[in-house]
Amino acid sequence: MKPAVEPPEQLPYPHARLAWGTVAILMVAYVFSFIDRQILNLLVAPVRRDLDITDTQMSYLLGLSFALFYTVCGIPIGRLADVKSRRGIIAVGIVFWSLMTTGCGMARTYLSFLLFRIGVGVGEATLSPSAYSLIADSFPKETRATAISVYSMGIYIGSGLAFLLGGLIIKFASAHGDVVLPLIGAVRPWQLVFIGLGGVGLVFSLMILAIREPVRHGIGAGVEVPLKQAAAWLMSNRRTVLHHNIGLGMISFAAYGGAAWIPSFFIRNHGWDAPTTGIVYGAITAVFGSAGIVFGGRLADRMLKAGKVDAGLRVCLYGALFAMPCCAMFPLVDSGTMAAVWLMPAAFGLAMPFGVAPAAIQEIMPNALRSQASAVYLFLVNLIGLGLGPTAVALCTDYLFGNDLAVRYSLALALPAALVVASVLLFTGLPHYRASHERLKTWGLAPSH
Repeated sequence: MKPAVEPPEQLPYPHARLAWGTVAILMVAYVFSFIDRQILNLLVAPVRRDLDITDTQMSYLLGLSFALFYTVCGIPIGRLADVKSRRGIIAVGIVFWSLMTTGCGMARTYLSFLLFRIGVGVGEATLSPSAYSLIADSFPKETRATAISVYSMGIYIGSGLAFLLGGLIIKFASAHGDVVLPLIGAVRPWQLVFIGLGGVGLVFSLMILAIREPVRHGIGAGVEVPLKQAAAWLMSNRRTVLHHNIGLGMISFAAYGGAAWIPSFFIRNHGWDAPTTGIVYGAITAVFGSAGIVFGGRLADRMLKAGKVDAGLRVCLYGALFAMPCCAMFPLVDSGTMAAVWLMPAAFGLAMPFGVAPAAIQEIMPNALRSQASAVYLFLVNLIGLGLGPTAVALCTDYLFGNDLAVRYSLALALPAALVVASVLLFTGLPHYRASHERLKTWGLAPSH
């Protein structure tokens, strides 16, 4: 493959104010995507009641239906983002997922709800591969992990707001009951929130037009790589990709499996009502998750400046090890208050990897493959995490323990086990990552920066 080398002094990065403005807009988009994605986690009881479904069926709505199409569609969208307008791809995606979210609010049957959740996943697949690439071309490598971590705060701000909003909706429902909307008719309060979120998302999509496409930076910038050669490059780095992506997938398994069932754990095992659960868990997620992801980004940037080229992967490993004992403890303590206390460091540790992990992928890929590599990363991470995590916890509850109250044991079993696997994969992947960092030099004359 003919190398494409960038003269760095001729391609300056955008002004810091413009670059951080791009991050801010993308972060808000990510917030909306995670509200749409996670709001269902606190609405398990009313949705199960109205659709007459089991925990396992509910888990397909919480994870698998969304994740399957989110991950599969992300790969061709990522390839498109490596050569076409990333801003335009994101804008179209927000419009589509907002329409599908509105459809969730109008669903009357389990099948229709399932199909609209699939649609939300397809729309949201446009965001992160394009966003990672935009941010990587807006910041030099010394601040890239922090910038992607700030964007990724949207995971925890959005999830926190989803739990808070879900709690308020349930409180409203207990006071007012169904709502009658023009043209639509009577809807449940949980349906109303999806309709409202879809409308807000459609309005917000106009904000994406304020983003300016930065010049593409790094080795391979501006080169359209044939699919065969792109696959060959990924295969040459397969050990790094598999250790990194599957390791992060297992951390995501713990994060999504917990997020899907922790609200039900507080309600079932500690007798909390849904509004209280939403406020407490939403605040923990937003505050400690955001703090953890930014801390991880800052730590990785400091380590990178100190010469640790595998800094991103190391921070992912540290986060998994830190969260592991906390995830084992919180489901088993007797007090709901103490469970919440143990959740704080668990949320912090689980969040640490999710800004640095995509940044680490950017550092070992030529520009022409960044979005595609990010899409492969998102494919595996979300298929394992979002697709399997909530369902694994539900299967343990339904079939291993056979009791709704046993969700605490399902969480105590599944989450730490996933983090053990993640830690082993990440630790053994460190030398492969360093080798991939060196291998990038064969694409051009110097590593991407």
